[in-house]
Amino acid sequence: MVKLRARCILVGDAAVGKSTLLQVFSSDGSHFQKSYSMTTGLELVTKSVNIPMSIHSVELYIFDVAGRDTFVEACEKLCGWPCVGCLVFDISNKNSFSNCQQWLERVKTHCPGQQVPGVLVGNKSDLTSRREVEAVIAQEWAQNQGLEYHETSAKEMQVCEAPFVSLAQTYYTLYQDQLQTIQNLI
Repeated sequence: MVKLRARCILVGDAAVGKSTLLQVFSSDGSHFQKSYSMTTGLELVTKSVNIPMSIHSVELYIFDVAGRDTFVEACEKLCGWPCVGCLVFDISNKNSFSNCQQWLERVKTHCPGQQVPGVLVGNKSDLTSRREVEAVIAQEWAQNQGLEYHETSAKEMQVCEAPFVSLAQTYYTLYQDQLQTIQNLI
């Protein structure tokens, strides 16, 4: 059995539900905190994710970065180069989706010359009547950026695990590819 460790950076605008999504994921959907104080720096959550259809797992060290610019630069220096990234926006807030390009550029700036696989998460899918970002638009943007797209509702505890399982699976696949490359050299 192989147990890998990967740093995951969780970014997006303030109040898009990053911390709530992470809380629901880390508690296996058993806990939704009704009131949150905004993240003012950096929070670290560790969770092991089993790779589907294998005996292997990836332990994700998830760095939840505050969504306000005043804290972001210091936080980026603390968490180092991420292995995978999770970019979150609020489907009922078009501005939070528009800002995803800036968040993605920030991650790329701190990882020069590296491909950081990731996912785009449209959170708050329970707010269908207030939707400002259509799933097809977000899906297309994500695909153009090389990201996988997921919609979640942390409040309803729906599909909160899927983005993180996808990240773990992607990281595991990259590991397998690198291992095969090394074995081919021998």
